[in-house]
Amino acid sequence: MSTIPPIKIRPEGRPFIAIFVVIAIILFTVAQWLGCIGVILIGWCMYFFRDPDRVTPRETGLVISPADGVIQMVTDAAPPPELDMGDAPMRRVSVFMNVFDCHVNRSPLDGQVVKNAYRPGKFLNASLNKASEHNERRSMTIRTDYGLDIAVVQIAGLVARRIICWTDEGKTLRTGERYGMIRFGSRVDVYLPIGTRVLAIPGQRAVAGETPLAQLDDSQDDRKGEWR
Repeated sequence: MSTIPPIKIRPEGRPFIAIFVVIAIILFTVAQWLGCIGVILIGWCMYFFRDPDRVTPRETGLVISPADGVIQMVTDAAPPPELDMGDAPMRRVSVFMNVFDCHVNRSPLDGQVVKNAYRPGKFLNASLNKASEHNERRSMTIRTDYGLDIAVVQIAGLVARRIICWTDEGKTLRTGERYGMIRFGSRVDVYLPIGTRVLAIPGQRAVAGETPLAQLDDSQDDRKGEWR
């Protein structure tokens, strides 16, 4: 007989859950139906801060999604200037997370964090293209064992007010390893070298630590898709 694994909750979520519990108790003293709304909010908060285990593909050169959400766009753009990677365009894959997605972020590939930089900014809707330039963000450069650099950028959104990163410069990450999270709706951009074959299709849902985004050093064209 199979058992349902317990839901793991990130420690960062416990203060928020406690606040919603207090609010629910207060609402129950006003009216039962208001208290029920408070219980729903407790459930949502626990769901938001969930931290499920994932099965990560192991294949050389495979770039895995760092976030749960929708592949919003695939375009060419210069990486954030604070990473000192130059202004030459790279392939950028953007994953948009709504308030119902798991917000734990994971490393897209094996490598060492050679740059970790925070930049304050605005809180525009993360689905906008200009959010990559103007919003608050935390950027990292990850260098693979064979000397290839990619960038991963956590971007705060309209309701996100806190980017959390548990990783320092010099740390070695494994593909799918947890490295941070963003509290509430937000976005993660991955910058890849030109020539990388993008496997993700705009509109596709991605699962952090599981969904392949790209194949490094691949001569084939990007994967295509269509709505059905």
